[in-house]
Amino acid sequence: MFSMNPKTNIAAIINILGKSRMKNFSAHIPIRIEKKNFIVKTADSREELYTALKLRHDIFLDELLKKRRRSGLDKDRFDKLCDHLIIIDKRTNKMIGTYRLQSSLFTKKWYTAKEFHMKHIKKLPGTKLELGRACVHPDFRNGVTIALLWEGITAYIEASDTNYLFGCSSIKTIDRAEINKIYQYLNQHGHLSHEFRVRPKRKFQVPGMKRQLRTRPPQEILTTVQIKDMIPSLLASYLKVGAKVHGSPALDKNFKCIDFLTLLDVSSMQKQRIRKPRDS
Repeated sequence: MFSMNPKTNIAAIINILGKSRMKNFSAHIPIRIEKKNFIVKTADSREELYTALKLRHDIFLDELLKKRRRSGLDKDRFDKLCDHLIIIDKRTNKMIGTYRLQSSLFTKKWYTAKEFHMKHIKKLPGTKLELGRACVHPDFRNGVTIALLWEGITAYIEASDTNYLFGCSSIKTIDRAEINKIYQYLNQHGHLSHEFRVRPKRKFQVPGMKRQLRTRPPQEILTTVQIKDMIPSLLASYLKVGAKVHGSPALDKNFKCIDFLTLLDVSSMQKQRIRKPRDS
């Protein structure tokens, strides 16, 4: 389906991705939705998976961190356990977005657990779906693409009979004053919960976070457009339908951002149409 560099060595790709499921990759749960100029589906071949990992590399490493890997792929040990939601632009046959889907139907290992103590979330009943590694090509960062991702996620939720969605929601800052303002903003607007006693693991703790939280910023700071605009469109759409961020954020030094553990009870999801969020 996708065009590759003619110099690409397929055998080398297989070696990079690993053997077993990665060698003969197929979707755990096949999803396919066609919407005008776009196809939303779960990656169902080694080639589609390779293209998704290449897109992630171009966004997370090349664009954001100005780094490159020799493999040209952003991958970790969780990728072989997951399904990978992808968006294809039918006009150019190019992949323009991807989102990693990790269901408790197929694994009990979670990326989020690398950063957070979350034993009470692990014990929640029913099927749990971890979402992560969301990225979109710069030319398509708009409300249409967010809506397409939601359509794919909703289809996957229904197909897997998922009860809870969770994952790390990243915000691009490592400034402690900004982190405090974001935390207080989320708290003030009812988006923060301590119900499941989530907390970041020691090496992911924001230095001085406890002390910062004792110093609440002035009320007017918490309602500024600047703080609201720091909330990414995808996280904003989750909060809009009833998701909560749990506990203090984790500091991801590798990607120079903070992560909030975000949880959504599917049964309590607000049954309202998700309007187009602002462009990111």
